Amino acid sequence: MAAKVDRREFLHSLGVGAGAAFGAAATSFPVIGMAQAQDKPKGTIPATPYKIGHMTFFTGPAAILGEGMYKGQVLAAEEINAAGGFLGRRKIEILKADEAAGTDANVKELRRMKLQEKIDFFCGITSSGNTPALGPVAEELKVLTIFVDGCTDFLFDKAVPNPHYIFRITNIQSADGVTCALAVVQAWPQVKRIAHIHPDYSYGRNAFDHFSIVMKKMLPRAEVVSEGWPKLGTTDFTSHITKAISSKPDLLVTSVWGGDYLALYKQALQHGLFDKMKVATTLALAVAPHALGKDHPEGVIGGVHSNYHFTWPPGDRWPLNKSFIEKYHARWKEYPNFQGEGGYTATYMLKTAIEKANKLAGGWPSDDAIISQLEGMMLAGPGGYTYIRPDNHQGYKDAITGFTKNVPEYPFPILDPARIITIPIRNITAPPGWPKGEPTSTYTWIDKTWPTAKA
Repeated sequence: MAAKVDRREFLHSLGVGAGAAFGAAATSFPVIGMAQAQDKPKGTIPATPYKIGHMTFFTGPAAILGEGMYKGQVLAAEEINAAGGFLGRRKIEILKADEAAGTDANVKELRRMKLQEKIDFFCGITSSGNTPALGPVAEELKVLTIFVDGCTDFLFDKAVPNPHYIFRITNIQSADGVTCALAVVQAWPQVKRIAHIHPDYSYGRNAFDHFSIVMKKMLPRAEVVSEGWPKLGTTDFTSHITKAISSKPDLLVTSVWGGDYLALYKQALQHGLFDKMKVATTLALAVAPHALGKDHPEGVIGGVHSNYHFTWPPGDRWPLNKSFIEKYHARWKEYPNFQGEGGYTATYMLKTAIEKANKLAGGWPSDDAIISQLEGMMLAGPGGYTYIRPDNHQGYKDAITGFTKNVPEYPFPILDPARIITIPIRNITAPPGWPKGEPTSTYTWIDKTWPTAKA
């Protein structure tokens, strides 16, 4: 059994701190910046369009989160096309598909896109309920794929344990629950009674599990006093809110997201929930920023999928983010969420891999050549450094969360610039070589290797 440790010392050892980590991850890897100029390509490049099939939520309550990734990819494609396209010759053409059609329909649409539309590349996906179904099909169809989200650990732990054609650039799901929990441990170590409200499917269950395993280690005296499991797409959260309030918790934890979260927080306001307890979320600020109103309470842990908020890294320290925000706002008249940054970064990762493969072999590179360059890539993008681990094709970037705050500059709440929390992602996810586990590898890694904090 691991020895008990001082909680503060252990948090310090994990690198849990006030937003300074975004440059740390690059020290051991070659870094490529998306702003670099494109060299003259080697060999003959065809002029046929490069077809991208993009699937995300365009309708329903999830669209307020998911549609941003399409906007980010379109922005990147327009920039690349303005310079002639990939390798200065192949213009990007994007075909849209609505993820709201459901998993079975999404699988059929991916097949149609590849077999009938002859797409060269597949991208998108918001829901973690979809990637485990689409991943094996993408491998079967041999379609080069970067999932922007659909973050479930299950994708690479079980559904596609040895990926070749598919990649993902958003932090894995387990990082959400762990990041949220560590923020709570750092900010409110006195909490003892915890209520939960989570969507009743893989994402919500994962958030609950990983928040709970960190609590077991860091705040072992804390107890769960209420659980609410609304169905995804719920519009009336009254019963879950009143159940949580009646349990008299110190803290409510929720991973409800998108339009569902907008309904939850507004109904919670009507019941005075935010006056009765602290609130920590994994995805409150992950929606399109303008979707949240000024009525959203301050001081809530406003999760952004452990991934990106447009206010971090700050523009004076990270020009790539400043220029991205300016271009995104000019194009779409709104600010990007993490999905917008993800769609943009995924497209530039593809562009970079194509260019590197062309330098090596000349001509238009094969998918295998492109894949060889995506594996192990470290790209400097708007949200900092994103690294693709070659062993599992999963993208990693340092985790981020913080506290909601209203400021004069924006008509919606943002992350409080003075209270942003960052954590090196390598310190909160299972390392290479760790055996597959239940419910996830990260869960078993934390359970078996993290010490328990002193009471």
